[in-house]
Amino acid sequence: MKPILIRGGHLIDPVGHIDAPRDLLLQEGRVAEVAAPGKLNAAAKKISAEIVNASGLIVAPGFVDIHVHLREPGQGYKETIATGTAAAAAGGFTSVCAMPNTIPVNDSPEITRWMLSPERGACMRVFPIAAATRGSMGEALTEYGSLKAAGAVGVSDDGKPILGDAIMHQSLVAAARNGLPVIQHAEDTRLTGGCSMNAGRVAFRLGLRGMSIEAEAGLVERDIRLVREITGQGKDTRPHLHVAHISTARALEAVKQARRNGLHVTCEVAPHHFTLTDEAVGEYETNCKMNPPLRAETDREAMIAGLLDGSVDCIATDHAPHAIHEKEVEFERAPNGITGLETALGLTMRLLYQQYRMPLSRIVSLLSAQPAQVFNLKGRGTLAAGAFADVVLFDPAAQWTFEAKHSKSKSKNTPFDGWKLLGKVKMTISEGRIVYRA
Repeated sequence: MKPILIRGGHLIDPVGHIDAPRDLLLQEGRVAEVAAPGKLNAAAKKISAEIVNASGLIVAPGFVDIHVHLREPGQGYKETIATGTAAAAAGGFTSVCAMPNTIPVNDSPEITRWMLSPERGACMRVFPIAAATRGSMGEALTEYGSLKAAGAVGVSDDGKPILGDAIMHQSLVAAARNGLPVIQHAEDTRLTGGCSMNAGRVAFRLGLRGMSIEAEAGLVERDIRLVREITGQGKDTRPHLHVAHISTARALEAVKQARRNGLHVTCEVAPHHFTLTDEAVGEYETNCKMNPPLRAETDREAMIAGLLDGSVDCIATDHAPHAIHEKEVEFERAPNGITGLETALGLTMRLLYQQYRMPLSRIVSLLSAQPAQVFNLKGRGTLAAGAFADVVLFDPAAQWTFEAKHSKSKSKNTPFDGWKLLGKVKMTISEGRIVYRA
């Protein structure tokens, strides 16, 4: 692994409170040194480092996506760990957390280890999230300790909620004892049977059954009540509830109140939930079908407000690839989900930076430092000396058009095909290896 000197760029490291011109030396898969421009030239020459000219570019910690679906094992026709991580690299990500709704479900240490095997061809670090219950059936807990030892960084039945009060209580307690977050897909399926989009005037016009706000917010409120009860019992460790892909103002308000009460509750929002509304469904556009669904404008505005005021912990893509034939069916029959790894930065820059004037340092933090902190991914999300050499170089002024046909993902199910985006990834480095170069 050849040393790399990145020079001439503007370095942003939210953890290290750096937002200034700096040069960066990477060696043996770690950050060796950060210094003022020009000061590392002699050291780099001595070790024959590869020189990367970052003039005009932002140099930032590699992005961390804590919610992706890589589809392996079992659904390699949609995506593989190799193709999914290639798409992640093109989007500036160097760490991805893979959800367990595979075939079979990742509910055992054996499957977790299989996902981490070098034979999968990942070009970056994959952090598996294991199923919270066996087969994600919501009935019996998996072995959290063994799963963590195998490499799992959290537990979730994503794609399905942990619906029963008793099993959710058990999950929160067991996860707390093992130092793991419980990641909840907040959907009360007793209220969403046969529903395919957000409840509202668009659903009414299209003749589709809609998912109510109550279906998400009610379950978040139930989960927070359980966290409060467990925390109040004086246990040594506090349960950590993480609300995946939050999409409603009411659910976000519940998270904010929980935090004001001192509870360990975090949440993420996906780019599609702060850029689109249910109006995008138009005439049954299946590439705008996801779960949770695109919501009304008031909810979209609440997600943006949460990102601006710090109520939302991080941005996560919920990258959910599907084959073309699966989406080219009637709206109600189409599977939920869209791809998102290669458009996350461009959408965030276009909306939050260009329109809402969010500082670049905050955008970098939402995509790197904060998600790494939420899941306690040590050595990620920072460019401090000794951290993993995970780096993204991007041009914040570059305007470009996303073309799904050129995506590194196997699947092209995106509503953002042809969109003009802002901020172009030029290079991605994972643990000292260049894994993407524009």
